[in-house]
Amino acid sequence: MIDIVIVTWNAGAQLAQCIASIRAHGENLVGNCTVIDNGSTDGSTAFLDQADDVDLVLAGQNLGFGRACNLGAARAGSPYLLFLNPDACLLPGSLAAPLAYLQASDHTGVGIVGIQLVDKAGNVQRTCAHTPTPLRLIAKALGLTALFGQWDVQMKTWDHAVTRPVDQVMGAFFMIRRDLFDRLGGFDERFFVYFEEVDLSRRAAQAGYGTIYLVEAQAFHKGGGVSEQVKAHRLFYSLRSRIQYAFKHFSRSAALLVSFATLVVEPLSRLALLIGARRFGEIGDLTRGYRMLWRWVFASATGSA
Repeated sequence: MIDIVIVTWNAGAQLAQCIASIRAHGENLVGNCTVIDNGSTDGSTAFLDQADDVDLVLAGQNLGFGRACNLGAARAGSPYLLFLNPDACLLPGSLAAPLAYLQASDHTGVGIVGIQLVDKAGNVQRTCAHTPTPLRLIAKALGLTALFGQWDVQMKTWDHAVTRPVDQVMGAFFMIRRDLFDRLGGFDERFFVYFEEVDLSRRAAQAGYGTIYLVEAQAFHKGGGVSEQVKAHRLFYSLRSRIQYAFKHFSRSAALLVSFATLVVEPLSRLALLIGARRFGEIGDLTRGYRMLWRWVFASATGSA
């Protein structure tokens, strides 16, 4: 059996569609479905108040993605966990194929499985990634990955057409062995959002478990999700998590280089790309996101964070 954990924040109709897909395509494989509402104000979880097949937890505040996922996982007991984004929907076979893969006797060294995620038109999204290195993150900050896709953390130059081991699958559909999740202590809650699955995948690999991208099953994924509502905050959290990841996993000198590139060079490269693409309306989000990031850096440096 699989326990599904969904963390939601103002997901609107997307959450209802996600739950409907679980009910339609759960194939009697779902032990428990837990929805953690991270302080939504749009009433999007009200339809679950009386649901007997969904465990709704009202956090009352935004706990962050990793912390909310850990809270949901603690309420479940099946041997496999699926972390599913509210902007994703199951399709026929979405659960059966990855579960069978993990249960196979010759796949005991695989700890995490992701599947093909497709958009509304059926296009396969580029969702897998390499383990971040200082050089890849610096290349990203310098804007070089727009010219040299092979330097990107995201595996954008691979067509995602075959089943293969990868370093990381997207957290929108992230199936993991429960005993491995518990052994690793779950998601690192210092990552409020972004990089939490990157960090967990890296720790799983260090513990000797691989990650598989499986093309024998698909799920729908809108992409962007509710973060489209708060672009400046999305930028802030993604860059903050990048810096936190660097200081957790890299040498101090490498982490400082990643931080310098992120804080000083990247805002200029991002600004140049926006101007070149004539996306002038996004400059305000860029400015606000970096203002929050610099405030966090100052607070961290002075011990007032």
